[in-house]
Amino acid sequence: MGDYIYIIVAQTGTRPARLFKHVTKKPYNHVSLSGDLELSTMYSFCRTYRPLPLPATFNQEIVGQGTLGQYRNIPCEIYRISVTDEQKKAYNELINHFVENRNIYSYNLLGLFAVYMNIEWKREHSFVCSQFVAYIMDKIGIPLEKTFCLYTPDDFRHFPNADLIYSGELNTFYYTRQSRVYST
Repeated sequence: MGDYIYIIVAQTGTRPARLFKHVTKKPYNHVSLSGDLELSTMYSFCRTYRPLPLPATFNQEIVGQGTLGQYRNIPCEIYRISVTDEQKKAYNELINHFVENRNIYSYNLLGLFAVYMNIEWKREHSFVCSQFVAYIMDKIGIPLEKTFCLYTPDDFRHFPNADLIYSGELNTFYYTRQSRVYST
């Protein structure tokens, strides 16, 4: 029996996000991963403190809190990718590695510009959100169409074998799911 991993592509509404949206002409500027549909464990490379874009690093994102709680209207698309039990186990192990070694990772600020200029630049302990998601996919055995360091958030909207399961406001999805979980 298989399992799923969820990719959340969102427009967070931060000033840098609005700038990226203007420059890229794409509807979404951020991507996160979750191992569960309730999005209780959602991870990405993003700002550490709500009011400041930097410092940024690997973080657990909590819907309704932090950056995601600051902005009430977060348009998003949620995609489901079918994985084998072995891939899900590898996913959990990789996420645990990032959680336990968070202090060695940093946000790939220079790589952000490289991604949007389509310049391949791999940095061992430094990622932007889309590089992180693609890196995890690659490491658990999900084929990529290009090197992980060139992925943008928009690429995940067209990711092979990813099924769109939700399009709308992130907090609405989250709180609707939570009310279903607690009412059963």
